[in-house]
Amino acid sequence: MPSNDEHIMEACGKARIVVRKGKVIDVGPTLLKACPLAIKFSQPVIKFTKEEIALNVEDRIKRVGMFTKDREILSNDDFVAFGASELICSGMKRGILDCAVVACDGAGTVITASPQLVQGIGGRMSGLVKTSPIKEVIMRLEANGGKVLDPDNAAINQLDGMRLAQKEGFRRIAVTVTDPMDAEAIRKCNPGAIILGVHLTGITKEGAERMVAFADIVSGCASKWIREIAGKAALLQAGASVPVFALTGEGKNLIVEKIKETQQRLLVKIEKLPYVNKKCPDPLV
Repeated sequence: MPSNDEHIMEACGKARIVVRKGKVIDVGPTLLKACPLAIKFSQPVIKFTKEEIALNVEDRIKRVGMFTKDREILSNDDFVAFGASELICSGMKRGILDCAVVACDGAGTVITASPQLVQGIGGRMSGLVKTSPIKEVIMRLEANGGKVLDPDNAAINQLDGMRLAQKEGFRRIAVTVTDPMDAEAIRKCNPGAIILGVHLTGITKEGAERMVAFADIVSGCASKWIREIAGKAALLQAGASVPVFALTGEGKNLIVEKIKETQQRLLVKIEKLPYVNKKCPDPLV
């Protein structure tokens, strides 16, 4: 691995995790005490200690080679019913989306028209803050239908990724963002983009208002402000413990198409939003 090999992600309640040379070297404090989604991980996080969070990330490294040259990048498996990568994957398969702009460890911003690549990258990824280029991962991405925005630096820049997707001729472009300023910039640059706000635990009230104003879909995560502000504005809510809110007709359509393809049994109910489930992350922040 290169000497500058360092990757930073936020996971399990916004804990900041630093990985170097395939090893977890630091885990910052978490905002959560419990989460109904985290207990379902292949390596569950129950008490939200630093040790548990480190084990969870180490499990991802072991199972799929995350942050290493052995990173698995293709998948057809859903990990959650209405996750961002699952929704984008479905939209591509059903002809709603042409491509996606996502962030991958070892590569940074990636543009792809491959549903399997979107799910392979995003299915197990949390909030990627910073990453370093890993040539083997970049070569594998490009061999499987991905275009890396900045192979030399593995920069994460979703606005530039969206611009590159436009330059490549794509029109129906999905973009995942964690920063409401990025959502605003992308919307102004491309009014037709499908913007998915992800990893929003701990977002401020002002940030939540801005994200809701410009995104098509947002994840409730463990955010009290997203649940309150997006919940009131949403056209559709998918899930209850960790809800996903569709804020536009395009966002609603993406979720509905996912519902059409799933083989799971579902309850569809007209309800005042946000619909609140007692089983939700603790605390909401």
